[in-house]
Amino acid sequence: MADECNSCSPSHAKDWAGDWRSLAGLWGVPGALMLAAGLLGPMPRTVIWTIMLSWMAAACFANARRCGRTHCRITAPFFVVMAILVVGYATGTVPLGEHGWLILGSVTVVGHAVLWWGSERVWGTFS
Repeated sequence: MADECNSCSPSHAKDWAGDWRSLAGLWGVPGALMLAAGLLGPMPRTVIWTIMLSWMAAACFANARRCGRTHCRITAPFFVVMAILVVGYATGTVPLGEHGWLILGSVTVVGHAVLWWGSERVWGTFS
């Protein structure tokens, strides 16, 4: 496994986030499903968002281990925290008011973008 991680190069040979097909499948489809779930009631939305955020977190953890992609080391725990906040909001333990879903969705989108862009500007694409 260590050889696999060390063999990653800036050419994105093993980087799922560097290939548009895997990027779309592992993060784009779950993001689209979360967006579509915004049209559903709170319970189905909670289930879908929690599963999709957990899926994206697992993909980030795996990609970070696979090739050392910098932003994946940061966005993986971020997605876990967001999944926990979704469940917390749905159960009433995280009081975000009537716009809680909008807040959670916005924080997820903006937070992911900032963490992805910012971490790779500071520490490089691979670490």
